[in-house]
Amino acid sequence: MLDHFPVIIQTHVAWGEMDSFQHVNNIVYFRYFESGRMAYFERINFADPNAHEGAGPILAHTQCRFRKALTYPDTISIAARVSEVKADRFTMELCVFSQRLQKIAAEGTAEIVVFNYRENKKTLLPEEVKKSIAALEGKEI
Repeated sequence: MLDHFPVIIQTHVAWGEMDSFQHVNNIVYFRYFESGRMAYFERINFADPNAHEGAGPILAHTQCRFRKALTYPDTISIAARVSEVKADRFTMELCVFSQRLQKIAAEGTAEIVVFNYRENKKTLLPEEVKKSIAALEGKEI
């Protein structure tokens, strides 16, 4: 189900992530997505703005479609891929898969804008990052 995602990480659902309705609270899914994004950024060497003269990622927009309620205990796979690249931003698709349910629990997107943290303004996506995305995704950008 996650074959088309180049970055997949696993983690466990923590008991403390559940709310009074006995399922994982909705905000936690966004933390899962954040973990997937960060794993992707690390793979393309885009997690440290100092590596690109101040340019780094900043989250502009994110959304989530909740499909199945997660509960403790469970192991989940968090998957990330880039679906679109523009001059100063890219769109990521994210997915949370429940090992216990054997189903997708949530899927969403995130729009990542390239931000120069030294100059405090939006900037262009560095060429080396574009090349890293293309290599990881196995396609031309």
